[in-house]
Order: sequence, then structure tokens, then C-alpha cells
Amino acid sequence: MTPDKHLDSLRTHWKANKSFPSMAKLADVLGLASSGGVFKVLGRLVDQGYLERVDGRIAPTKKFFALPVLGTVRAGLPQAESQDAGEELVGVEDFLVRHPDRTVFCRAKGDSMRVAGILNNDMLVVERNTPTKEGDIVVAVVDNELTVKRLFSDVKHGGWQLQPANPEFTVIRATSSLEVLGVVVGVFRRFDR
Repeated sequence: MTPDKHLDSLRTHWKANKSFPSMAKLADVLGLASSGGVFKVLGRLVDQGYLERVDGRIAPTKKFFALPVLGTVRAGLPQAESQDAGEELVGVEDFLVRHPDRTVFCRAKGDSMRVAGILNNDMLVVERNTPTKEGDIVVAVVDNELTVKRLFSDVKHGGWQLQPANPEFTVIRATSSLEVLGVVVGVFRRFDR
């Protein structure tokens, strides 16, 4: 088993259990026969920055959760595979979350924002306490109801309006209250198969 396979085995175990087993059981997880082999593999993964030692135990680092980037892939005509594919590592949380202290996720419902690339059941990355500007996609409470829309000034009626990104839906104007909870800074979805 290569060091990458050992790392994959540890990641799979962590995903299922949110912890590492005892040193004795790590041999089974790694497919090794001896504790000496376990210490050698763990030492190598510590040296590579995937693991760290904390109070005599091993713990995952941010790099442990990062995944290789295969490179840029065209959505049009095929291209030659990049020679540096897999060299860059990216953690999904590091990529999506700039301010963990004020970032939340929201699940989108409906298709009023589909032209903006937000589909039903997508997960939105929302930064709270972020200054808004004209055209931002925001999560807002309008007249005590939660929605996601683009924020625009309403010159004709004064104040603000929330515009959908789908021509089948109408503009929303608050009749009593409008509070922006945060600005949408990212979106992600999983394709179930």
C-alpha cells in the first residue's frame, strides 16, 4: 500500500468516525501487520503535514482534509491533461469560507434564482455582517419571511427591492420590514447518483 493509500484509508475512517482508532486498531485500518509499520506511516504523514501530534495522540491538520486539484478542465472542447495535476491541494472549507466567525450555510428552495446559478436544494455560503452593494445576492427577511434574491435600490418607490433571477417571478418590495441577513458569496451542490 502506498502512502497515498494509507492517507486515503485514514480519511475514510475519519469520515465515518470523526476520530482515529487506538494505535492497535490503526494497523487494521492501514492494512499493516505491525505497530512499527504504523509508526513509520504516521511519521511520514506528520512530516508531510497531513497529521500532527497533540498530547501524545495524532490529529488531522487542515491539509488532511484538503483534496488534490486535477487542474482546469474546459466545459467546451477537450484539452490536454495538465502536467501538474494533483500537486495543488484545496480544502473545500478554506475555498468557500473566508470569515468562519460570520459565515453560515443556507439551503436554497425553489427556482427563482436559477438564472444566477442557484438551483433548488443548493447550499448557499452566506457572509453575515458584510456591507451590501447594488446587485448583491442576499439572504433577507422581508415582511417576516426569508428569501434569497438580488438587492437593488428602488428609485421609483424609495428604499430597496429584491429581484429574482428568473423572469417567471416578480420583484419583491417590503411592505413593513426588510433585513439583510447576509451576502451570498458561494454556492455548492452535490449530484446524487
